[in-house]
Amino acid sequence: MKSERFSTLSYLFMTLSLIAVMLLCICVGSVSIPLGDTVTALWNSLWGLAVPEGISRAIILQVRLPRVLCTALCGASLSLCGAAMQGLLRNPLADGSTLGVASGASLGAVLALAFGISIPGFAHGGVMGMAMLFAFLSLMLILALAYALDRNLATSSIILIGVIFTMFVSSLINLIIAFAGNKVKSITFWTMGSLSGSTMGYAGLMALTLLVCGGVIVLHARELNAFAVGEDNARHIGVDVRRVKLIILISVSALIGVCVSIGGTIAFVGLVVPHMTRMLTGPNHRRLLPASLFFGAIFLMLADLVGRTILNPIELPIGVVTSLVGAVLFVIIFYRTRKGR
Repeated sequence: MKSERFSTLSYLFMTLSLIAVMLLCICVGSVSIPLGDTVTALWNSLWGLAVPEGISRAIILQVRLPRVLCTALCGASLSLCGAAMQGLLRNPLADGSTLGVASGASLGAVLALAFGISIPGFAHGGVMGMAMLFAFLSLMLILALAYALDRNLATSSIILIGVIFTMFVSSLINLIIAFAGNKVKSITFWTMGSLSGSTMGYAGLMALTLLVCGGVIVLHARELNAFAVGEDNARHIGVDVRRVKLIILISVSALIGVCVSIGGTIAFVGLVVPHMTRMLTGPNHRRLLPASLFFGAIFLMLADLVGRTILNPIELPIGVVTSLVGAVLFVIIFYRTRKGR
């Protein structure tokens, strides 16, 4: 019944909610900007018109807009990855980091920060490049080990290898931090998650990755519905199980790698938001996946807003906010689910 009630009107409401939250996050901060000034600056900039005097053009267009866009795109990507992984692995505790790809991307970024790896002419390019490279290498390693254990790439094998790999990489990261010297502060802050250095270039990269990889995931909603009743049943109705698994795993890994390279480690978004969304849309992935994009973007934008304003002028890392809020929400969701059963 939930799926039937989730209509086009619901998507319109989510779109309006997304726009409203974006405007709120642009207006509110260490310097409050009137809504009228924000809308005027955005509208004039969109159509190439001059922004009137007295409007904080630099704050709106060069600082807050890139950050809000990156935050929304990162939240949408992480939530989509979580919903896809929970459907693919048929595990309610799965999210984009279950594979160990997020840990691999974090290892690459930490190595770049610790050893000062950079790309000339591209700020933070070393961190981004290393994170994406290690995310891809981690996926290849995990899939190779899982394939060596089980030629059918069984879900249990992938989860087991992913958990072991995550623990191993966490140890390596702690070892690097122990010998990082004066780089410890920047590494530690990065591992908590932050989108404070976002640019329009980063937003463009995240949007392109989400469009390509996210589109691939959404187009496989039917196959994910088939996985919900078991891999054997999916195979019997004509789903190429191994091929679909590889496509979704690679798409998720690419999205996670880009998110981690730009925003650091941001926990609980991919775990909690799909559960919250499923309560409204039902388990049908044709509705769950698109809705997860909206709710993930809104959730992370609000978390970033709280981190920027609650202890102003001190800024809390966004990963700290999502962990605190996400842990509480997950306990509530788990309790309500068990009570309902």
